[in-house]
Amino acid sequence: MVGAGAKGRLAIIAGSGKLPRYVADAASLAGEKPFIFALEGEVDSDWSAYDHVSIGLGDIARFKRMADDLGVDRIIMSGGVSRRPPIREVKLGWSGLLKIPGVIRKLTGGGDNTVLTAVIEFLETPGRRVIGAHEVAPDLLAQTGPLGAVAPDDAARKDIDAALRAARLIGALDIGQGAIAVGGRVVALEGPEGTDAMIARVRDLKAAGRVSAKRKGVLVKLCKPGQDMRVDLPSAGLRTVTAAAEAGLAGIALEAGRSLLLDASDVKELADQNGLFVFGLEPDIGEGGV
Repeated sequence: MVGAGAKGRLAIIAGSGKLPRYVADAASLAGEKPFIFALEGEVDSDWSAYDHVSIGLGDIARFKRMADDLGVDRIIMSGGVSRRPPIREVKLGWSGLLKIPGVIRKLTGGGDNTVLTAVIEFLETPGRRVIGAHEVAPDLLAQTGPLGAVAPDDAARKDIDAALRAARLIGALDIGQGAIAVGGRVVALEGPEGTDAMIARVRDLKAAGRVSAKRKGVLVKLCKPGQDMRVDLPSAGLRTVTAAAEAGLAGIALEAGRSLLLDASDVKELADQNGLFVFGLEPDIGEGGV
């Protein structure tokens, strides 16, 4: 391990999507030499330009051995993970054997925040800690107010209020981070399938006449109450805007300073082209406060 006062190496545990690459590039620009642990079956980026290794989703023991050898003192967990590893794939090493009953409970019975907090517990050591992606790439955090030329109108504000209340409720239950309201009525809640699938469900409901196609609607994404800010922050990007446009939504509202907005300049352009707003909500905003 790195000696006291010395700065060790940054490790990035990379899942799917663009976020791990943005974090790695930001770290490199800051003078870091990040080592990438690419999750098998999840990663979809080419990491040939970085020192990297492919690693199993549950192979915590191997990660810790390599992290010790590399002098890793900080870890960032970023990107999507589509599944939970079966218990037989979870390899904790000798130091984790006594914690196995607790691990089984959290992996099989807990929500995403519970599971990720449990993973952090195993990755950290007295000389190594998990940090948030935003600590290396703060420019990715959503800012307050409208991103582009479009802002929420009165109808969209009512939808934001309705979806915001719903997102807080499911967040408190560690179910998901997002909700969609149309015409002041909540029509979809985010579950394990993720944001894109939730938006597609609303698109299909509109096409089937189950939800009014005359009313647009809004997607709201918030941090869960008590969420660990080091992992799984709410996020949106080009794919989210494209899906929202296809579903006929009026826009997307994210919790400013506690959500990640990827490709912000391209998102602004695409949202403006489609007449959508992307809006940063004040953290802990109250009902009717948009």
